[in-house]
Amino acid sequence: MRHFLPAMISRKSGIIVNFSSGWGRSSSPQMGPYCASKWAIEGLTRTLAQELPSGMAAIPLNPGVIHTEMLNICFGEAAKSCTPVHSWVKKAVPFLLKLKSSDNGMPLTVS
Repeated sequence: MRHFLPAMISRKSGIIVNFSSGWGRSSSPQMGPYCASKWAIEGLTRTLAQELPSGMAAIPLNPGVIHTEMLNICFGEAAKSCTPVHSWVKKAVPFLLKLKSSDNGMPLTVS
């Protein structure tokens, strides 16, 4: 953000998307450090959203539950039933391309 924001502010346009997690908006036993790091992303992004000039946005984005190596560690075999990355990308790209400055500060989830 430190490198992109000055150019975006001078143009008075642009959207910063910081990837968070559902666990950045809730908590779960034995996931404290991960939850804490994602809560920090949520707080940083939502604070930045309040500081940006009109026409810009900062959005904390929960990508949803995606089948990753980390999910395998957390959920074991149940992780295999979650959305594969290649399927998620097909939803996420159009979702990201539709973001607007009016989404500023909104904690969003790829759906």
